[in-house]
Amino acid sequence: MTLAIRTTDLTKDYAVGFWRKRPYRALDQLSLDVGTGDVFGFLGPNGAGKTTTLKLLMQLTFPTRGRAEILGRPVGDVDVKRRIGYLPEHPYFYDYLTAEELLGGFAGMFGYRGAERARRVGTLLDEVGIGPERRLALRKFSKGMIQRVGLAQALINDPEVVFLDEPMSGLDPLGRREVRRLILRLRDQGRTVFFSSHILADAEALCSRVAILVGGRLRTVGSLSDITAFHVRGWELVVSGVEEPVLMRMGLMQRTTRIGEERYAIELPIDEPPDKVLSDLTVTGARLVSLNPIRDTLEDFFVRQVSGVDPPESRVKG
Repeated sequence: MTLAIRTTDLTKDYAVGFWRKRPYRALDQLSLDVGTGDVFGFLGPNGAGKTTTLKLLMQLTFPTRGRAEILGRPVGDVDVKRRIGYLPEHPYFYDYLTAEELLGGFAGMFGYRGAERARRVGTLLDEVGIGPERRLALRKFSKGMIQRVGLAQALINDPEVVFLDEPMSGLDPLGRREVRRLILRLRDQGRTVFFSSHILADAEALCSRVAILVGGRLRTVGSLSDITAFHVRGWELVVSGVEEPVLMRMGLMQRTTRIGEERYAIELPIDEPPDKVLSDLTVTGARLVSLNPIRDTLEDFFVRQVSGVDPPESRVKG
């Protein structure tokens, strides 16, 4: 696997306290590999160390120890900086510039000139859903609109690797859908997208691989199919054309949910073959609507990981 991002024992301590400062470990020996072309989800609750990791990769802060590489080069390499894009968690831009002026300035920094620059700016604003308001001062933009402009600036240099810190923050449902489509387009173009989030549905919809960070420590990393496949809890059997007395006689009512007229969802444990129950129901005139495994979602897995974290006090040293 060709690597786009690699971290080795990446660690960051901050000094906390007023009179007697003590080191606080925000990130603890993070070792992580991200392949080229992956959409990689970096997940965790607030305060897990996600933003700290991104700041280290962007060299907005520096590690206590450990190292990181992007595209096979150290993170401080000037050529690497030309090939990456970054959206911070809370983007802030000069209030009195318009979206066009702001992106035009960023495009100029990367060598775009004249008609090529105007075309690049217009295309990206279209992609992120900024219309005629692109000619308004940014101080008139909502948080969600600023987020969209931030996404456009992260892509202005046509980057090979894109880092997005909570990219769905402040977006309405339509905006989230557009950003999802944008990320999938980047994936289809062969780009690497590394995004942090605590919105697990976005990761389930987008990511080929995820890592879960809790309390500054990496809890697990892998493909979604590998993570969720370990926890198949049972079967959901949906049938129609059956009446309650039949379900009561078969001892199924306590695990049955009525979802419509003579239509029920029955939850069966993993060790109870659904074909036997279905056969018994079919004899009474019931019809099969669907049969699906009940699996843990990424959210279920995430909650289990978070609930096992050490208390925050254990990460204060000294």
